[in-house]
Amino acid sequence: MEGHVYLDSSAMVKRYVKEPGSSHVRSLYLKAYSGDLTLSFSLWNVGEVLGALAQAARLRRLSEASYREARSRFLLETRRMVKLGIALAVPLRLAVLREGWRIIEAKGLYEADALQIASAKYIKAERLATGDRRLFEAALEEGLEGIYVG
Repeated sequence: MEGHVYLDSSAMVKRYVKEPGSSHVRSLYLKAYSGDLTLSFSLWNVGEVLGALAQAARLRRLSEASYREARSRFLLETRRMVKLGIALAVPLRLAVLREGWRIIEAKGLYEADALQIASAKYIKAERLATGDRRLFEAALEEGLEGIYVG
């Protein structure tokens, strides 16, 4: 087993919207389905991914039909993976928030990005996958291995 990979919202979106890095994210999902690794994400990410998909539709990067399909696939697959035990949804806990606040002050990151690192550390994920270069670098500085999927 390859271990535990934490996905931030930018990585998760690449599963449902074709963009640079989508093939790398697809391979992570396939490895999870085959039992080679566990994926995780914060419950916070669900709202961020829904917002990113809706924004893509507003900007006409996705048609209305593509948006509805991507949204449905995201929600169904996320629920299925958690039920199968191949994905872990990390709740927002006070310990995660406190660590996030420390990271905000230390790194100057946006709260959502700090929350990604704090959540990954909380569940002891080996790697954090992201399409955000700044988050990738901050994760490395915080002792996580990173997977840049940008």
